This record gives sequence, structure tokens and C-alpha cells, in this order.
Amino acid sequence: MSHHLKPLDEQVIVLTGASSGIGLATAVMAAERGARLVLAARSDEALDQLAQEINAQGGQAIAVPCDVTDRGQLEALARAAVERFGRIDTWINNAGIGMFGRLDETSEADARRLFDVNFWSVVNGSLIALPYLKQNGGTLINLGSEVSEGSVPLQGMYGATKHAVKGFNDALRIEVEEVDKAPVSVVLIQPQAVDTPFPQHALNYMDKEPKLPSPMIEPWQVAEAILKSATDPERFVKVGPVSKMDTLLAKFMPALGDKMGAMQTGRMQYDEPPRNPEGALYEASEATGVVGQTHGTGGREA
Repeated sequence: MSHHLKPLDEQVIVLTGASSGIGLATAVMAAERGARLVLAARSDEALDQLAQEINAQGGQAIAVPCDVTDRGQLEALARAAVERFGRIDTWINNAGIGMFGRLDETSEADARRLFDVNFWSVVNGSLIALPYLKQNGGTLINLGSEVSEGSVPLQGMYGATKHAVKGFNDALRIEVEEVDKAPVSVVLIQPQAVDTPFPQHALNYMDKEPKLPSPMIEPWQVAEAILKSATDPERFVKVGPVSKMDTLLAKFMPALGDKMGAMQTGRMQYDEPPRNPEGALYEASEATGVVGQTHGTGGREA
């Protein structure tokens, strides 16, 4: 962790899942701070619009439409970054999707697709990014979750993908930082529930519209933690007080953690039928913006 990292206004940053939620907040904030950005997502129009807005305000960004489940498209993303800006300093695997429903109702095909989006994209993105990051030193930032350690019902398969991300990330960090002594930091960001379009993008098996349990934190808090990691990396960054508490419960008081988790079941749905049960698992979603399209949520707009 000791190698010298450039300040943000000298960095080239690759960011997946840049068209909404945490990714969009991170893109806007990084652009304000002078980073050069390579933005990836499936939502071509939202992505192009974002890059245009950043460039119009004097920033530097390119949009690279990319389905993170396709390794070839991730390789093309890395090449596009180097062709445009000459190098990659920070690579952020942020793209991810939720799934709401009991495990015994979840189809294997949907669960495998969820792993393609949330786990294999992180594996492939990381392994593709590493040779580029090693050239000049840099940071690999992967998005885990408080459910990388804790667990909740009705989001069990999502939690399994995030446990897998943590397991991969931990071993990769040892190989890269300790064994190879490479000039690359490997970071896991673990936010608690964040107020983004996550529920609208999730595949939903429930008979009600899904939501995340409160208290939620703002996407800008996660963006801040991500960008801090790009210049001042730590192993794990737990964002929000609930993330810290739930992780401790899972580790030291698992029985209590289970009971508290069970209490969350009723807090994961609105009393209305599902609006878009398919979400964005297979197709890009129309739901964009930084904060969730929920009932009466305010918040800073991008």
C-alpha cells in the first residue's frame, strides 16, 4: 500500500456501471475533481449524455458502451481507455444488480445471470485491469456490500454474489500486494443500503414492489469513499454505520445477526404490486439518475 498514487486530477479512471446510482455519482464527483474518465454501461444514451455533460463543463470523459458479462467487451474497454488517455490509473468494478425473492423461488438461470453480472464481471474486469495498473502503479476498486459478510433474507442470491466478490478480492489482494509486491492496491468497498435505482433494476420474484431497508445512505457518500480509495487506499472500506454494525454482528454475534436479518423481511417491499419485475438483469433499464425513483425521495440531482 506504500506506492505513490497520483492525485485525482492526474488520474485516468475506468468506471463500470456509470449510468446510474453509485456509478453515476462517482462519475460526476470524479469529473468535478478533474479526473479523466472512461465510462462504461449498457445504457448507451444515458452514458453518452453523461460524457457530453462532463465534456461540456470542461472535463474529459469518453463513453464506452459495454456489457460487463462479456469478457471481450471488458478487454475493449481497457483498450479504449489506453487509446484515448494513454494509461489506466484506477479501475472501478462498480456494475451490479440486485435480486429480490426467496432462495427456493429463484431460478438457476436467473441466479447464474446474476453471478455473471455481479461476480464474473469483477473477476474479468480485475484480471484485465491488472496488467495496465501494474505499468505505472494504481488502484483496483471492487464494489462489495455489507452483505459481503452479513446476510439478509429475500436478497440471498445477491448476498452470495457479494460474498464471492469478497472471497475473490481477498485472495487477489494477497497475490498482488504481498506475493508479487506489485504497485497496485486492491480495495473492497462495502456500503450499507444506498438510495439508488437498485430496487428498480433488480429482478423481483416478490408480489410487491421491492425497496431497500432504511436507513439508507446517499450515493454521494459511497462515491466519496471510492474516490478516496483511488488516492489513499485501504483494504476494506465500510460505508455507513449500518454496514459497520451488520459486519460486526455477522462476525461476533451471528445468532443475533440472523434474528435482526429476519426482521428486515417486511421492510423490503412497498405495499403495491411490482412495477417492473424483470428489472435490468437481462436488458438495460430506463431507470437512471443517482438516487432511487422511490416515493418522495429528494437528494442532490446529477
